[in-house]
Amino acid sequence: MAALYLFPSTMSDGAPETVLPARNIELLRTVKYFVVEELRTARRFLKACDRSINIDELHFEVLNEHTPPQDVEAMLEPLLKGHDVGVISEAGCPAVADPGADLVACAQRRGLEVVPLVGPSSILLALMGSGFNGQSFAFEGYLPIEPKKRVAKLKEMERLIRTRRQTQIFIETPYRNNRLIAELSQSMPGEMLLCVASDITGPRQSIRTMPLKQWRHETPAYDKIPAIFLMYS
Repeated sequence: MAALYLFPSTMSDGAPETVLPARNIELLRTVKYFVVEELRTARRFLKACDRSINIDELHFEVLNEHTPPQDVEAMLEPLLKGHDVGVISEAGCPAVADPGADLVACAQRRGLEVVPLVGPSSILLALMGSGFNGQSFAFEGYLPIEPKKRVAKLKEMERLIRTRRQTQIFIETPYRNNRLIAELSQSMPGEMLLCVASDITGPRQSIRTMPLKQWRHETPAYDKIPAIFLMYS
């Protein structure tokens, strides 16, 4: 039976075989139809997995935050005709904080086979390395940009940490990483713990957990490096 395969992609410049199971790469060689978040990244990822893959023989559809909802369902057409379809995110696991979730929802509504494959997730790997509560956690995505909403969000996160013992996980645009650490250090209680996990699975991987009062005395160097942030107490 044809299936919608969810292919995790690499999150760094490391070789795919160091973070992906061999089965993933074997399946990639057989799939001819792909739904991807970013065409150039997907092509580069496929070639890194196996240079013998003929990119010109493959069919790609782009599904990103700008894709009209009414266009998503049509991307399942090859699957309905008996062809496997692969979903590839920009980085990490598709359909987790990723537009691919919309395609998976369509497939589920139609009763089609969906096969998630093993691979790196920055959310889970950062949580594993943080030392924080792994039984209750929430991924908040990007914090609001508007100052009042941002302050309100941080207060709500602090409340959830204290009352529910819930780890709060969030991200920032890489060039603003250092600014975010400075902001948290000044606006949040000093005893609150902050974990910064950067370049996960990559050659510069760093996962550091410290109280915010200690981060205040650091000179962070995370700008332009993909990072994920976790807070707990």
